Amino acid sequence: MAYGYLLVTMNISDPERYKQYMAQAPAAVKAFGGEYLVRGGKHETLEGDWQPHRVAVLRFPSYERAKAFYDDAQYTQIRQLRKGATDYFNMVLVEGFEGTV
Repeated sequence: MAYGYLLVTMNISDPERYKQYMAQAPAAVKAFGGEYLVRGGKHETLEGDWQPHRVAVLRFPSYERAKAFYDDAQYTQIRQLRKGATDYFNMVLVEGFEGTV
């Protein structure tokens, strides 16, 4: 079964408020078997004009588990904590590749 990945870009405009979200989000991620692969850190655009301020990548055991995490009542409440803390918050769910190269 292919992993499910959440790709997130954001611009945090209120770091103190965003800390409330980040204090609770990791436990919800873990409850669905998810893990953070990227959480901020150094990045640079190598091609194109995409200029995200901050990037996160999360991996779940499957696409379905990632979607269940996002739709879960607990995470729905946690998402409310980031309202007003970011200028933008984009999240895409994508199924991992299982083939061979």
